[in-house]
Amino acid sequence: MIYRFDDFELDTALIELRERGESVSIEPQVFALICFLVENRERVVTKEEIIQQIWSGRIISDSALSSRIKSARRALCDDGHAQTVIRTVHGVGFRFMRDVATDPSSGQIIVSEIPANESEAVSSDAARPSIAVLPFRRLGFDPRSGIAEALPQDLITELSRFRWLFVIARASAFHFRGDEVDLDQVKAQLNVRYCLTGSVEFPGSAMIVSVELCDLEDRGIVWSERFQTGPGAVHEIREEIVRAITGALELRIPINEARRARLKLPDQLDAWAAYHLGLQHMYRFTRSDNETATGWFERAVAMDPGFARAHAGLSFTHFQDAFLNYNGDTARAAHLAHHHAALCLERDPVEPFGNLTMGRTFLLRGDLEGCLPWLDRANALNPNYAQAKYSRGWTEALMGNTKCSLLDADAAVALSPLDPLYYGMLSVRAFSHIVTGDTEKAADWAEQAASSPGAHCLIALIAVAAHGLNANDAKAKEWAASARARMPDLTSAAFLRAFPFRDPAIRKTVTQTLARYGF
Repeated sequence: MIYRFDDFELDTALIELRERGESVSIEPQVFALICFLVENRERVVTKEEIIQQIWSGRIISDSALSSRIKSARRALCDDGHAQTVIRTVHGVGFRFMRDVATDPSSGQIIVSEIPANESEAVSSDAARPSIAVLPFRRLGFDPRSGIAEALPQDLITELSRFRWLFVIARASAFHFRGDEVDLDQVKAQLNVRYCLTGSVEFPGSAMIVSVELCDLEDRGIVWSERFQTGPGAVHEIREEIVRAITGALELRIPINEARRARLKLPDQLDAWAAYHLGLQHMYRFTRSDNETATGWFERAVAMDPGFARAHAGLSFTHFQDAFLNYNGDTARAAHLAHHHAALCLERDPVEPFGNLTMGRTFLLRGDLEGCLPWLDRANALNPNYAQAKYSRGWTEALMGNTKCSLLDADAAVALSPLDPLYYGMLSVRAFSHIVTGDTEKAADWAEQAASSPGAHCLIALIAVAAHGLNANDAKAKEWAASARARMPDLTSAAFLRAFPFRDPAIRKTVTQTLARYGF
């Protein structure tokens, strides 16, 4: 839907406010607030309604609401004195005051959390992976043994943030207690695909937590791990263990879903199976794999047009097309990346993957400030989302905020040390040290990044720049040859388009360094 008033267009399909055709940079919550006021322009909207719609009913301060209203007025060339666009009705709420023309050709408004096609969304929902987290077994008696139920409770809470995973509620999952749990009974009664079990024991003053993820379809062990802590505050390390387990499951379940999908005949694949096959190719960062991933995501969308994450997958692959200039038309690829991120958020505004991909589309424009609110929203929706933290660190590094970028990179690595984009997390550290002028550390992290599995040619070029700045000519030439072998027409202009450093001095230094090695 496009709403037109005065010199403005509010485009809910592209999630964009335009003034005289030029995009106006605003935060996601401010955009959603304007949409909500415009949609309900025939009446006064109460503060309570706004809080329910924009903040999902969470408790917020008056100053937070006032700040968003002020930002909305500023974006619409209004202010608190004139109130010609957004009027305050004291003691009641706010009303949008301008005449509005509508164009329904661009889709539905994004502030609604109702799927575009409810029946199709339900069909996708029914096929998504599901898990039950059972209470852990206590091996021996210890006053600290309450953690055997505290940890699974924490895990249920955190896993519930994963929009792609259906998590059985505690009241049902905790029905299965005891030393010998019948997994057939778990599958039959809870109708889940995965089951996470564990045990807790206390040898002396230490604690050992063992966990196991089982695929209930074939009884295969998908993943297992053992955590051992020394003496001291057991409950203080709960967060660390929960973070490690949720990070592992976020990787292991999709990998297993792709394995299951490959065993099916093509006509037996559902939308979720096609989506997970796409994920397997998406992270390989090659032209052919990206085309294959795009094909699988398109198939998932064709089977279920309401499948939000499949649109986020398409946004990711089109971003990759533009980022690495696979087909020579970066403008079209960037447009499609934004288009599919918008379609994802129309279907599910609180999908972290969709907010991540929307944020990354702003990087393609060099709009670093426009990127950050979307990444912040993705991190708020899922605090354990390693790729959102890594992307935020990348953006902060390009802006020169190195302290923040290093903290984000460290958090991403801690959350997902086996992540398919691990090389990117290490690259953030290299970028940060390039900006601060610590060339030795920059070269060290860039070497690790470029040597990591899956690292693409632009990561090799980071190593060229870092080693060149650190006066290691041999290493710089080695990575230059590697980058050129993978993409013969790679240039420093393409590198800086992908990594738009804010500081002109850094851009100049990087350009001159790459030029010494033929880029």
